Amino acid sequence: MNVAAIPTINSDRLQDAIHQLASIGALPNGGVCRLAFSDEDLQARKLVEFWMMEAGMDIHIDVAGNIIGRYAGKSISKSTSMGAFATGSHIDTVTVGGIYDGCLGVLAGIEVVRVLKENSIRLNHPLEVIVFTDEERSVIGSKAMAGKILEQANYYSRLDGTSIQSCLEKIGGDWSKIQTAKRDKSEIAAFIELHVEQGGVLEHLNLPIGIVTGVVGQYRFAVNITGRANHAGTTPMNMRKDALVAASQIVLAVNKIAVETPGEQVATVGYLNVSPNATNTVPGNVDLRIDIRDLSEEHLENLITKIRNEITAIGMKTKTEITIQQTLHIKPTLAAPKIIHTIKEVCQQLNINSTQLPSRAGHDAQEIGRITDMGMIFIPSRGGISHAADEYTSPEECTLGANVLLQTFLQLDDILSD
Repeated sequence: MNVAAIPTINSDRLQDAIHQLASIGALPNGGVCRLAFSDEDLQARKLVEFWMMEAGMDIHIDVAGNIIGRYAGKSISKSTSMGAFATGSHIDTVTVGGIYDGCLGVLAGIEVVRVLKENSIRLNHPLEVIVFTDEERSVIGSKAMAGKILEQANYYSRLDGTSIQSCLEKIGGDWSKIQTAKRDKSEIAAFIELHVEQGGVLEHLNLPIGIVTGVVGQYRFAVNITGRANHAGTTPMNMRKDALVAASQIVLAVNKIAVETPGEQVATVGYLNVSPNATNTVPGNVDLRIDIRDLSEEHLENLITKIRNEITAIGMKTKTEITIQQTLHIKPTLAAPKIIHTIKEVCQQLNINSTQLPSRAGHDAQEIGRITDMGMIFIPSRGGISHAADEYTSPEECTLGANVLLQTFLQLDDILSD
């Protein structure tokens, strides 16, 4: 297919949609607060549904509350049908979020359908634009679609105690049938998500497009260190069991292992709680949390082994008791090679410079990639800033990313229809 001859994204229309959506839940500082299941979220969902209908999509809300807009494909035969191509993201935000995170992926998907409709183009595959439910807190929408939902309803309850049953009911979902939200590769042939990078790599490299190689796995651990609280003045240094000293050594060990081990892993200790937390008292207990991320599950396991061994040695040296409990285990999801290759070819044909990089933040694509071929397209975030009022990606960058998404679907449709 001659990519250069294909219609392109309407930049003004895309920007208008971004800013219209941002007005729902807008904060005085320029950010957005649109928590999942809130009145603002419901209002935003209705607006997105209206745009989907306007673009010629049929709309369905599944039992997980996901909004699925479907643009029909060509009729290949009377007896067979192709699985859909899908795109999209989320429109819920953190407490003080930006206007691009998640929203761009949804609105760019709608704009792609608008362009196809205006130019009387239908893919061989149906094209779905999906608004996933509650990405920012529970990821319940994409997890349910991937068949990875937990059966305990209280796991998904809101911080204020509101049940997930009542939350889903508000948006047209049904917790009692949540297992039926699962889909598979026969229904979704490929999923591609356009997203702002939420980091500073593309800006640092001065490149407009990132081709995501996969979404990293995330392992988190709660580490509890028990020493002996005692008087800071009367306890000699050689008689102390200082939990904070042990914790400090763990922090340095985690950092050293992440820096010195070959690979692209990241590891962070971002939380410490010290007790009794008094100036004149030797710390008796510390609770700290470790976050480790990488694209390789095997590499993650090797890193954990190193950290565990180091922690054991620190406990012996400091005469403290240390326990480690895993609190999060999210496996990495690799992007499909054929999608990576197609995005790369599109960039070359459009004379767009690009690079390949992992996503170190979680996305709905990570869950959907467990059931079908997945790919992601990143565009720059100014200053690497996201989840903040000053999150910014230029109109030109948004349009470029949406055009790459459009052309990728057009080319992939030819490839997968042979």
